[in-house]
Amino acid sequence: MDFTIPQPLLDYRQEVVDFAKELLDDDLVIRERTSTFSRLAWQKCADFGLLRLAAPKAYGGFDDEVDIFKAVLAMEGFGYGCRDNGLALGLNAQMWTIQMTLVHHATETQKARYLPKLISGEWLAAHALTEAEAGSDIYKMQSRAEKVDGGFILNGHKRLVGMAPLADLIIVFVNARPAMGSFGITGFLLERDMEGLSTSDNQEKMGLRTHPFGEIFMEDCFVPNSHMLGGVGAGFGICNHSLEYDRCGILSSHLGAMERQLEEAIAFAKQRKQYGQSISQFQSVSNRIAEMKVRLETARLLLYKLVWLKQQDQPAMLEASMLKLLLSEHFVDSSMDAIRIYGGNGYLPDYGVERDLRDAVGGILYAGTSDIQRNIIAKFSGL
Repeated sequence: MDFTIPQPLLDYRQEVVDFAKELLDDDLVIRERTSTFSRLAWQKCADFGLLRLAAPKAYGGFDDEVDIFKAVLAMEGFGYGCRDNGLALGLNAQMWTIQMTLVHHATETQKARYLPKLISGEWLAAHALTEAEAGSDIYKMQSRAEKVDGGFILNGHKRLVGMAPLADLIIVFVNARPAMGSFGITGFLLERDMEGLSTSDNQEKMGLRTHPFGEIFMEDCFVPNSHMLGGVGAGFGICNHSLEYDRCGILSSHLGAMERQLEEAIAFAKQRKQYGQSISQFQSVSNRIAEMKVRLETARLLLYKLVWLKQQDQPAMLEASMLKLLLSEHFVDSSMDAIRIYGGNGYLPDYGVERDLRDAVGGILYAGTSDIQRNIIAKFSGL
């Protein structure tokens, strides 16, 4: 078992760190306070090539086939260098739930139409699954598709959709055969100007404020057959397949943020003095640092194992759920420890520590709550 990471990949990770530090954090405090998405920052990321990591060369990507490990390392570096966790979430969501879904499940015509626009930053995309009564029990969705001449008529309402207020492309899942339950779920590719499709304004939230969230409304929205993703009923398999990539990559930037968080907590503990010595000398503080280090490294190992499984084209639903549970909860726990180390300073916005905590909480909810991950793990364990 060789844990060596090739130097070219480490060098590229560092390039991403340097890019993110230099160009993406300047106006974060204002954007975060006003819940403002930066299209300029997004375009900088596209121009740098980040979105090329999740597409093959034929459609504008870097390599003939997507190099998942390179992409994960890059987005880990992005999380380290960029303090805008909302921007990191938006990029990862598009890469893993949109672009990779198109790579694996779209027709050649669909790939040629959408992937170049997404990779270049010209278009933004959203992945619409959740409904008011179909959150964790997602396959009980009520949104419907009725077959008509030349296509389908879609009716329904999706909520908590990242990038919904701005998306040019929406991958939406509805049920085209309600009598068949989850086996009737079908994916469609919706474009913003389609008649009968509308979205809400950006919704305020606790954290991840720079990543817009909203609702999607479909009212007698006609979608041509050419915009179906896979066949009728293929949505169930597409969702499960994309969730493995989603849970593999969407939190990779959290890992980088945890590494930065740990280094800054150590530096602060060394320079902050109380009772005539640095607080790093107090065991209660050093123990928290030790816990943050252990969380970082255990999450890293599980992430890299999951990447390896996907590189081998092996099923990884169990590992994806374990990673999602572990990494998301570790980021919350380490953010709490960072605030305790910083004391009152950590409760103020100046250091960015409280922002990490607010952003981390979202990770235990999106892409499947922690409770759902525990249920999946229990099921795979034979319960």
